[in-house]
Amino acid sequence: MRRLLRTLAASAFACLLLPLSAAPSSATATSIQAGPIGMTSGFYTDPSSGPAAWAAANPGDGRAAAIRDNIASRPMARWFGAWSGDIGAAVGSYVGAADAADKLPVLIAYNIPGRDACGGHSGGGAGTPAAYQAWISAFASAVGSRPALVVIEPDSLGDFSCLSQAQIAERNGMLRGALAQFRDRAPNTWTYLDAGNPAWIGAATMAQHLDGAGAREAHGFSLNVSNYFTTGENTAYGNAINSALSASYGYTKPYVVDTSRNGNGSNGEWCNHGGRRIGAVSQTGGGGGAEMLLWLKTPGESDGDCGVGGGSAAGQFLPEVAYKMIFGY
Repeated sequence: MRRLLRTLAASAFACLLLPLSAAPSSATATSIQAGPIGMTSGFYTDPSSGPAAWAAANPGDGRAAAIRDNIASRPMARWFGAWSGDIGAAVGSYVGAADAADKLPVLIAYNIPGRDACGGHSGGGAGTPAAYQAWISAFASAVGSRPALVVIEPDSLGDFSCLSQAQIAERNGMLRGALAQFRDRAPNTWTYLDAGNPAWIGAATMAQHLDGAGAREAHGFSLNVSNYFTTGENTAYGNAINSALSASYGYTKPYVVDTSRNGNGSNGEWCNHGGRRIGAVSQTGGGGGAEMLLWLKTPGESDGDCGVGGGSAAGQFLPEVAYKMIFGY
């Protein structure tokens, strides 16, 4: 029962989870202690991630040690979609392994109908809203009472320009339904709606999108998933979203930043562009207002058939891309 012995550690986490200028209130400290961070002893490192599997299978490759030590050994999210097969079994196995290790898993649900409507490289998703409801319900049920962080449907609030008004309303209904499933079935999970990145949608518009998708019900929102913008650019954007949420809707939310590939920032491209570098490892806090910095995209996994990943499929692990990302060239 190690979780019951972490009051002091959880209080320390509570301090880190606030902007540097703020002091934790007793209510905030209590919330953190009761949440998934206070229930665990750090983030879970997936022993079966793409980089880990490749390094284990290629021990004689000159790139293997660097990939193992600098990427595979780091905590990062695991993505779940149709490729996961039985979603209940897949999520249950993953969260169960993290729970047995007393670590906090980060999961990404990526199966909404019409996924990646604008980019197209990761298109697909469940066939119908009803199919998605069943899928996300099984996902949440498989997490159950175990602690977890779940990012819900990256890009889903950023590509409204490629959807009709009817499709937008349908999507918002699915996202609100997903949040309700985690609320009811996974009480120790923190959920995050995805809010894109600083160069995509203006902060006020994104605040509107978040509220329409039920952000009041989410723990927070995520930024920079699978992108490259610096942490500073993202915290400025996240703080602007919160200002807009406060002004227009009367609430704010914590946010997390994907730092997996933002070590060199962005050159304006988003799909497998070269010269990028891994960023700060997963951690609570991060300064500037972020609740956490997390590796949400796996470094070295392709964005699709584009850029330095030409000829690859989205999600395919590319060792040469991973190796270059360690050193930033």
